[in-house]
Amino acid sequence: VLQKGLKENFADAQVSVVDCPDLTQEPFNFPAKGICGKPRIADVGGVPYLLPLVKKEKVYDLNTVAKDIELPGAFILGAGAVSSKVLGKNAELIPIVQTKSEKKPAVNGSYVAQINPADKGCLLEKYSSKYTDCEFGLLANLYASEGQPGKVIEVKANGRTGELNFVSCLRQTLEKHYGEKPVGMGGTFIIQKGKAKIHIMPPEFSACPLNTDEDVNNWLKFFEMKAPLICQPVIVSRDPGFDLRVEHTHCFSHHGEGGHYHQDTSPDSVQYLGYFQPAELLFRIDRPQETHLVGRD
Repeated sequence: VLQKGLKENFADAQVSVVDCPDLTQEPFNFPAKGICGKPRIADVGGVPYLLPLVKKEKVYDLNTVAKDIELPGAFILGAGAVSSKVLGKNAELIPIVQTKSEKKPAVNGSYVAQINPADKGCLLEKYSSKYTDCEFGLLANLYASEGQPGKVIEVKANGRTGELNFVSCLRQTLEKHYGEKPVGMGGTFIIQKGKAKIHIMPPEFSACPLNTDEDVNNWLKFFEMKAPLICQPVIVSRDPGFDLRVEHTHCFSHHGEGGHYHQDTSPDSVQYLGYFQPAELLFRIDRPQETHLVGRD
């Protein structure tokens, strides 16, 4: 299903089932070896806690989320926002956490991408270099598993010929094939060659209400960042009525760039390599009661 859909948007695409590579190795350096074992997705909070005006009191903890999704000690990947209570400002969180269990403390391998006050560029830092908690704020889309080795879906796609980004292509392909039935996936992929359009939220929350996508895009800071970028996508083919964010991807690198992935900007030369696992369960945590569809791409 995925290969057929990818070939409509990429010059070359190959999808196969392989053993998950050891994710503790380069370039991932994750705290867990794999993305297998009781795979599940959690959509926590939501964009309505950020827009039109921020609700700073919305703070969560990945260790608590792991218990809420009935998988204490889960290995969690995904995309979210930092806790402004911890950082004192707003920034993109790239969560990569082996949550705490009865036997072991949490291992936080997350990254933070923020606007560098010195030059207004990207400042990417390891979360654990400054903070000891596993908190986040406002919203997150998370893929959780036992972090075990096992069989995964390997996706290779080179040379983008269509309009869709890599993640949207995967999601829309699933939606087209499975229709009413929601199918969720998570994991990690690398943009091996090329460049990508990435945004980072400003350190200051907007004092004026952000009511339209145009307002949001004027507020966000956009960058072109270069490969290799290691990305953590969370995908649900369609929203079964839980007010989900159906796709959300954050990325980091070892050259100081990272943030929220939008699209590659070098379609001819781009190369993607990904490892995915379909999720068995979906959890919706702290769903906003007042909602809207602004700022969801």
